[in-house]
Amino acid sequence: MLSLTVYSRAQCPLCDKAILELNALQEELPFHYHTVDIYGDDALLEQYQLMIPVVVHGEDILQYGLIRKEHIRKRLLEKMGD
Repeated sequence: MLSLTVYSRAQCPLCDKAILELNALQEELPFHYHTVDIYGDDALLEQYQLMIPVVVHGEDILQYGLIRKEHIRKRLLEKMGD
């Protein structure tokens, strides 16, 4: 099963929407995700501050900013086919 990381921060409406999109997609595809608050790590803050939310599989950024279920679905299906 694929495991994703969602880089986000507290009080981020786009981050909240991304989580809703991922939760809806989990009803269709098997994957896990966990969230990481970028304000807990200076390196992550520097790397992702202007991009959040960021959905990542391994080192591959699947999408950032405005997260759309359809786009993540397509990317996950590509990963599952690999």
